[in-house]
Amino acid sequence: MTKVFYKKNSSVTALDHISLNISEGEFVCLVGPSGCGKTTLLRILAGLETTSVGEYKITEGKENRPLQSMVFQERGVIPWLTVEENVAFGLKMRHLPSELIKERTSYYLEKVGLENFSTLYPKELSGGMKQRVSIARAFANDPEILLMDEPFAALDEQNKFILQEELLSIWEETKKTVLFITHSIDEALLLSDRILLMSSQPGRIIKEIKNDLPRPRNIEQIRSDHNTAGHFVDIWKHLQEEVQKSRK
Repeated sequence: MTKVFYKKNSSVTALDHISLNISEGEFVCLVGPSGCGKTTLLRILAGLETTSVGEYKITEGKENRPLQSMVFQERGVIPWLTVEENVAFGLKMRHLPSELIKERTSYYLEKVGLENFSTLYPKELSGGMKQRVSIARAFANDPEILLMDEPFAALDEQNKFILQEELLSIWEETKKTVLFITHSIDEALLLSDRILLMSSQPGRIIKEIKNDLPRPRNIEQIRSDHNTAGHFVDIWKHLQEEVQKSRK
């Protein structure tokens, strides 16, 4: 897959010959320098951008299940809807039975700890709570693949760790296929089955790291495990090299 953006008399190649396979139920993290096309790739898979060359396929499973749901870094909630209405939004758009919508919405509100805040509006919520709403809505919609674009980047460390644990808890239960963008090496090592390293622009996938640390994991294990520490150093060196290339 290749993606080129055209502007007047110039063009920018955002993605160059991207080729990858993601297995059902796999949690994959994309890591690369800023501007390498990570978000563009997710937007293509979400149907928000088109490819210039090449194609992708998301294998359908259950009938009436959407192909994908996307969780953005911020501003992912609808401001004029309550917490409960936000979580139920995708289900209502699919015209599912009201009892099923209520059951699934209540279940995921409880999973992310927002059952007591269901009648509040986004303006009444903290940043971390808004991201919980986005995560609950994405899982409630039951897509084939979940696309997450740095959903915790704007949060403080404490809230980030809490939401990472909640995300892993839901993922362990649902085994949803996830493609997750992050700039945090710790986050990639904590969450992923596999880490894909991208080059500076134009974005290419140039290395794959299999993350074999047994689950469940915590941040203390990530920082103390010998093999994981080696992965950390490899990713750090990769990012340093690619950032340097982008400045030449």
